[in-house]
Amino acid sequence: MLKFTHALFIVFLTFPLFSQTNFLVTNTLAEQVLKGNYTPADYAAGTVIDDPALIATEINARMSPDSLKSYIAALSSFGNRNTGSDTVSSSWGIGAARRWVLSQFQAFSAENEDRLLTGYFQFDRTICSVGRHRNIMAVLPGTDPDPNGVIIVEGHIDSRCEVLCDTACLAEGVEDNASGTALVMDLARVLSRYSFKNTIVFMVVIGEEQGLYGAEAFAIYCQNNNIPVRAVLNNDVIGGVICGETSSPPSCSGYNSIDSTSVRLFSSGAFNSPHKQLARYIKLQYQENLLATAAVPMNVRIMSPEDRTGRGGDHIPFRSRGYPAMRFTAANEHGDAGIDANYEDRQHSTRDVLGVDTDNDGEVDSFFVQFNYLARNAVINGNALAMIARGVRTPAGFTGIRSGSSLLLEIDDLDTLGVYRVALRTTTNDWDTVYTLTGSTAGVFPCNPTGALYVSVARVDSTNIESLFSIEKIILISATEEANEEAAEKPIRLFQNRPNPFDESTWISFWVNEVPSYRQATIQVIDMGGKMIQELPVVLKQGMNEVMYTHGYGVRGAFQYALLIDGKAVDARKMVFAN
Repeated sequence: MLKFTHALFIVFLTFPLFSQTNFLVTNTLAEQVLKGNYTPADYAAGTVIDDPALIATEINARMSPDSLKSYIAALSSFGNRNTGSDTVSSSWGIGAARRWVLSQFQAFSAENEDRLLTGYFQFDRTICSVGRHRNIMAVLPGTDPDPNGVIIVEGHIDSRCEVLCDTACLAEGVEDNASGTALVMDLARVLSRYSFKNTIVFMVVIGEEQGLYGAEAFAIYCQNNNIPVRAVLNNDVIGGVICGETSSPPSCSGYNSIDSTSVRLFSSGAFNSPHKQLARYIKLQYQENLLATAAVPMNVRIMSPEDRTGRGGDHIPFRSRGYPAMRFTAANEHGDAGIDANYEDRQHSTRDVLGVDTDNDGEVDSFFVQFNYLARNAVINGNALAMIARGVRTPAGFTGIRSGSSLLLEIDDLDTLGVYRVALRTTTNDWDTVYTLTGSTAGVFPCNPTGALYVSVARVDSTNIESLFSIEKIILISATEEANEEAAEKPIRLFQNRPNPFDESTWISFWVNEVPSYRQATIQVIDMGGKMIQELPVVLKQGMNEVMYTHGYGVRGAFQYALLIDGKAVDARKMVFAN
């Protein structure tokens, strides 16, 4: 799991001179499927299973903690999976590890009528003195290449010790990130039995620890070849349940605390973000398809930032190229990867191993990854993948007007299937309410009479599965007359921060009807005694303006925030920290 400064990351994204080159998909059939140039009947299952309710039930039953354990044990046995490690040995290094993963993908394909197209995605870039690298991939062709949507689920296989390019140390990388690799592998095993309209790519990537290079290479390839990526689900540090001393916030409640029933969903942006919409969709599918029958209910937490403080992951190269992308991460992490003389946590160290032998019989019997927890996270991934891969198209658009405590909505839908979902959101990262509209493209829904209202819509198919939701629209007005008065009264309006209360980070937003002439604009955060905590410079633009405020972990209490233009307060509100 990469750790970087913001400035370094901008450099990484900005200079293509040093980016990956010579892309090669070693399986030419897989490449044609990615590009939509194939005949679906060539990959059809003998017995087609495409009912989403049945698939959700079977995913829940078939995802195997024992399989996940066996994959992780095998991955740890290769000793060092550093991006620049040995590629020749049959038992040590990244070469042996990637050949083993490929052999597992091939075995899963053989068990399912050879429907998985397996191979490597190869690219050239000098990383840790090695110039050529390979992601491992398995492609499940969709039954409908038009519009040929592609969904990617990924996890990085490379590991590291305290020194970034140390290829001789013990670097089992169990939590970071054999856990994510194993999850992707078991999803390939389970999902290759089923039929989906959209193509699913199971991708195990390389070079994450040195700069997200494997994911970036494939994101560039998708962009260069106009591959219509509908969603990217990244899994990184997804199986551990024990809190370290230095876990990156927002994270653990304290050293050695345990959390095996929560998972964090990180994604970029707030209002109008396809990445947050993807995270909300994943949570909704879990709540509506799995939660009622879950033996151990999971708390799916939609986080404010794109990643933990000062950290990054393989969803970011896809997001930076406009593809909806998010990251699954365990609620608790054992360390923040801040390697120094006092660092004793496991992440990014020789201590990130399978576990310990407590009875001295030569066998590990106390594991640092909780396999049942990892399986539950795999089920959440698999259920979301199955529903997105139904390929239900999002409505073209919608219009909405607020009148008092009612929202009048009309959906623009060329297909006119007659069933829709309408999601409303106010002050949280999550939807407050998701309504169902049946038999019409127009409806009236209850809503809050004041404050900002964020609205998005989805289409529902004949099997009762939603499309991905549309981009959000903000509906500010309560009536046309009031809007004119309010606009004249408040040309700039500061909204309630979201979420509120919040843990470590929150979004502060304000609406500008018309940009005034000004020299300086700032958001000031002030404690209740009047002391300024932080001042954030902002650039005013017409419409919605947003800034993320990160206060830090372990803070409780109420604070005020205000928008100042040339030193004069335009508006102010109160916010609450509750971590």
